[in-house]
Amino acid sequence: MGRLGWILAAALALGPAAGCAPAPSAVPATAEPSAPARLKAPAAKPVRVSYPARGRGDWRMAGGSPRTAGRSGPLLRYRVLVEKDITGISTAGFAAAVTGTLADPRGWTAGGTLRLRRAGPGQRYDFTIYLATPRTRDRLCGSSTDAYTSCRNGDRVVLNVARWVKGVPRYGSPLAVYRQYMVNHEVGHRLGHGHERCPGRGEPAPVMQQQTLGLHGCRANAWPYRGGKRFAGRSGAYADPVPPPDRGVRRPG
Repeated sequence: MGRLGWILAAALALGPAAGCAPAPSAVPATAEPSAPARLKAPAAKPVRVSYPARGRGDWRMAGGSPRTAGRSGPLLRYRVLVEKDITGISTAGFAAAVTGTLADPRGWTAGGTLRLRRAGPGQRYDFTIYLATPRTRDRLCGSSTDAYTSCRNGDRVVLNVARWVKGVPRYGSPLAVYRQYMVNHEVGHRLGHGHERCPGRGEPAPVMQQQTLGLHGCRANAWPYRGGKRFAGRSGAYADPVPPPDRGVRRPG
C-alpha cells in the first residue's frame, strides 16, 4: 500500500472530524402529547316536581328548629308537614323556606309582640303549616270547590302546592316573593288578621290583600312590615273570581 493509501485508511478509522455535528436524522422527533382537556362536570338536572290533584292525605313532618324568631312576646310553635304524594320538594327544604320567611325582620315578629319557633315530631305545637295537593287543600280548608287558593282553617295553615310551584299569573315578582307572600298571608290569618284592600295605585299591596286573585293596581308585596313599621290597608276584600281548580302535575314517563 502506498503512502496515500495509508493516510486514507487512518482517516476512515478515526470517524468524523472533531467539531462536526452528526447529520440530522431523517425521522422527525415525536411531539409531546398535549395536556388532556379539562373534564366538565355534568350539569345538574333540574328537579321535576309532581303531584296529583288529590293526594291521599299522608304526611312527612319536618324536624324542629332551635331558632326562635322575634325578640319578645308570647311564643307560638308551629310544625311543618308535606303531603307524601308531592315529589321533587323536600320536606326539609320546604320547612327551611317557611322558617326563613317567618324569621325575616320584615315578618310578623318585627313588631316585638310575637315570637315563632318550628316544632318537630313529638313536640308541643300551636298550629300546623301544610303543603298540600289541591284537593287535600279543599278537605283541610272545609271547601270542596276551590283547589286553587291556599287557606287558614282554625289551627291549619294550608298552602296549596300548585301555587307554591306555579305561582299566579301577572304577579309581577319572582316566584320566591310569591311564596313568601303565601306564608305570611295565611299565617297572618292564624294570627287574627283579616283581608285588606289596596291603598292606592302603585302602592305596595298589603300582605293581607288577596294577591293571589288580583293586585288591583298595587304592587306585589310579601311583608307585613316595611321600614320597620306595620304596613296595612283598609279592611275588606274584592269580589275576584277564583280560577278553575288545578289538575296537578305528573312526571313524564
